Amino acid sequence: MDPQLSSLHDDVLAWFGEHRRDLPWRGRDGERPDPWSVLVSEFMLQQTPVARVLPVFDAWMATWPTPADLAAATAGDAVRAWGRLGYPRRALRLHAAATAIAHQHAGRVPDTYEALRELPGVGDYTAAAIASFAYGRRVLVLDTNVRRVFTRVVRGEQYPTRSVTAAERRLGQELMPADRADEWAAATMELGALVCTARAPRCAACPIADRCAWRAAGYPQGEQPKGQTWHGTDRQVRGRLMAVLRESHAPVPKAALDAVWDDATQRDRCLAGLLDDGLVELVDDDVFALPGHDEGR
Repeated sequence: MDPQLSSLHDDVLAWFGEHRRDLPWRGRDGERPDPWSVLVSEFMLQQTPVARVLPVFDAWMATWPTPADLAAATAGDAVRAWGRLGYPRRALRLHAAATAIAHQHAGRVPDTYEALRELPGVGDYTAAAIASFAYGRRVLVLDTNVRRVFTRVVRGEQYPTRSVTAAERRLGQELMPADRADEWAAATMELGALVCTARAPRCAACPIADRCAWRAAGYPQGEQPKGQTWHGTDRQVRGRLMAVLRESHAPVPKAALDAVWDDATQRDRCLAGLLDDGLVELVDDDVFALPGHDEGR
């Protein structure tokens, strides 16, 4: 192996050993984590910071410690427990994945990338992350944090492209060590989350700052990814409608939903979207509930 690449691995892994966060979905004392906890965390962490995920994750795992436990609940139970994490379709997909695991895999989370990709709601990144973190498979894990680290250190650019490119995949494969690839994936992800952050990188704390092409080039500015707006958007309206439904264990009349937003056109459009997404069910004339309401009686 290239000595420089070997040194890069050593420095990042040593940093990780000292600074890694003690998160409940990570293995402790050298043991592998519970694969189900890894799968749940990966669904929850999509577009959601760790601090918001932690309390919901803990409550979720206490309620449904295995895929079979979640599969025995209704989809509405999953949506209600999802709370205010946002993007509640993830709860439906997680429930569907748990059902597939319970019925098609004897309740055991699959241990290969290929089998994981066949689960509902599991895409390329999620399958790779579960295979790597839960089972130690040597697969390429490219989340936003990892991509940002590689883009800055190797390519000398501030931000990665909006979507993963073939060149990024080749680079990721070239940088992946033959051994401890799973730890390398976790370490580079942690480095991006804690040090090589999007808006305020802490270069003085970076274990590989002396090798960073972006730093060497004088930190050239790139196009910053645009943050998603919230106030006044359909996402905000959908969130308010879902909050009413989550907080009620009985069907909700439309009048109660109408009260949360003044713009009737936007409100009705959002309610129709929630129905189309399977997040809400019409149980009677102008009466709504979370999915599986009848099953939960």
